[in-house]
Amino acid sequence: MNTYDPKGNVARLKGISAELRKSTLTLIHQAGDGHPGPALSIADLVTALYFGEMRVDPNNPKWEDRDRFLLSKGHACTVLYAALAKLGFFSEDLLKGFRSLGSILQGHPVMDKIPGVDMTTGTLGHGLSVGAGMAAAGRLGKKDYRVYVILGDGEINEGIVWEGAQVTANLRLSNLTAFLDLNGFQSGGTTNEVSGIDRIAVAEKFRAFGWNTIDIDGHDYDQILASIAAAKRETDRPTLVVAHTIKGKGVPFMENNNAWHKGVPTKDQLAEAIKALEAA
Repeated sequence: MNTYDPKGNVARLKGISAELRKSTLTLIHQAGDGHPGPALSIADLVTALYFGEMRVDPNNPKWEDRDRFLLSKGHACTVLYAALAKLGFFSEDLLKGFRSLGSILQGHPVMDKIPGVDMTTGTLGHGLSVGAGMAAAGRLGKKDYRVYVILGDGEINEGIVWEGAQVTANLRLSNLTAFLDLNGFQSGGTTNEVSGIDRIAVAEKFRAFGWNTIDIDGHDYDQILASIAAAKRETDRPTLVVAHTIKGKGVPFMENNNAWHKGVPTKDQLAEAIKALEAA
């Protein structure tokens, strides 16, 4: 079971995130399919949550008092699978079957098949609304668990995200924290090219709905952990953490290169990427 380390063991978390990134790339290489860029950009957020903050129990995945996590941008699932396996929710041997016929680990997470996955995601936009339901249920049941949601900045084009934002604020669900993976890209190009999203105004939009907002460097563990702690101090409104990230973070030839939104590294590229991660 994880508990928050007040000292913020940054070196330990950085080491874990490098392992998760290497696992992500290896899985995609072996499967011949996957989304490396979106997974690498959230690796530090996933690491901070699962290995520095969230209350979970790998031996009891359905524990009623656990914190909940929803990867709304479900196509980034490889980094989540790597984290769950490292924590012991299932054998790391299962990772080798990623995207293979009959494997529980497919291209998007499925809650009824994968231990530790709280919600099936893949149809973009639904995570925040489902998270609101989980947070409301926790309050009604007088539970002290918290709900964490990771959204993609391309994903927030979806109208249901804003419906979820409205109801979450209206119900004053302070037990919900959403992280926006603001890397500036989506599958079709930059977010500004595709939909005109103003990267600076995103926080203003959520504040207009009644949210507390925090801007951070999404790869700085001190800032990530501090934002989680600040969100927990809120008592009457949900928190959006606007995490400024780099798509493909950690692998120089993938960083800010949207060709790696969905793509498979060759054997040589995988070796180059792992070498870069180990040298960082």
